[in-house]
Amino acid sequence: MAFDTTIFEQKEFSEAINKLEELLSHSKAVLLGAGASRCANLPLTDQLTAEALKSDKLSVDSKQILTAIQNSFVGANPASHIEDYLSELVDWLAITARRANRNVTASKVAVGGTEYSNDQLLQAINEIKLAIFGVINVQVDSVVHERFVQALHRPMRPGKDSLSSTIDYLVMNYDTLIEDSLALSQLRYADGLEGGVSGWWNPSTFEQSNLDARVFKLHGSINWAEHSSSSKPLRIAPHLKRSHDQAAKIMIWPASTKYRETQIDPYANLMNRARVVLNPQGGSQRVLLITGYSFGDSHINHEIERGLRASNGNLTVIAFTSDSEPSGVLQTWHEDQSINEQVLIFADKGFFHAEQKAVSAKSIEWWKFENLTQILEGGI
Repeated sequence: MAFDTTIFEQKEFSEAINKLEELLSHSKAVLLGAGASRCANLPLTDQLTAEALKSDKLSVDSKQILTAIQNSFVGANPASHIEDYLSELVDWLAITARRANRNVTASKVAVGGTEYSNDQLLQAINEIKLAIFGVINVQVDSVVHERFVQALHRPMRPGKDSLSSTIDYLVMNYDTLIEDSLALSQLRYADGLEGGVSGWWNPSTFEQSNLDARVFKLHGSINWAEHSSSSKPLRIAPHLKRSHDQAAKIMIWPASTKYRETQIDPYANLMNRARVVLNPQGGSQRVLLITGYSFGDSHINHEIERGLRASNGNLTVIAFTSDSEPSGVLQTWHEDQSINEQVLIFADKGFFHAEQKAVSAKSIEWWKFENLTQILEGGI
């Protein structure tokens, strides 16, 4: 359905768009969640969960473990999903690994009334990663994402000055739409891996001085594989034989509770860089544009809030949400007078910024990635 832009004939909403354009002329970063990939026919988190759970990649043991975990989440609000289940598994894996390392006789843990070993839990995690890989590793159309990055990397309006600087992308998704779109748009970027179709982890690539963009894959990526002798990722070309064995070691981190990744690279390195992005210092101003993200990751929400409070007003958050009005953590930030001047919320039925509020009787749908792209292109 075509984007209905008649709402922007109203002064309060055209002023909201003008404010968006003005802010995006500053140094900016972008945080992308699953909703940003929906227009490319990739699943939202609940759809990914449903598809992964019925995957033929899951063994009988893994399905039994997942069923038990699902049952333990009955009544969850908001609804539980595959990342919650992996978090549970990772927690139990940490327990069994600790017991196994100390040669404890009873090293298994009970899940749904059945005891499982460290090896069984590890196998279940790997099979779930394979299932996720199978759902996401499909042909996609990157045309909207290409338009999105091209709009961000040029002046918002013809003839309007825009500060030229590196844009940081904080990407929560496992897919490679942003990296593909930057490359196809001939924009220089670093994602921490050096090389070509095959590559290796080298975070110094982020330090190059001539970059148009830096991409921080905060939950890993489906085209990363764990090296056999270290935790550092490789990118292995799909035509190489070893790529057929790498799927079990896909580097994705859907668990919000991580038993080892928080201490070592690349996760620790990426999160540290994300904190720097969210904490502009020395009087510099930065705008964080958030789209497609449901604010379901508490550790990411914590980092954003810490940036709002620690940056002495130098970080501004622009959040697009499909909720009718601010809810959850966005409502908390909107009602907190110590930081709400730094938070602009483009909700489905209104615009909210500190004491300013413009409400619409019907859905605006400016939060949809393709509609936001149209706005950034100056298409309204």
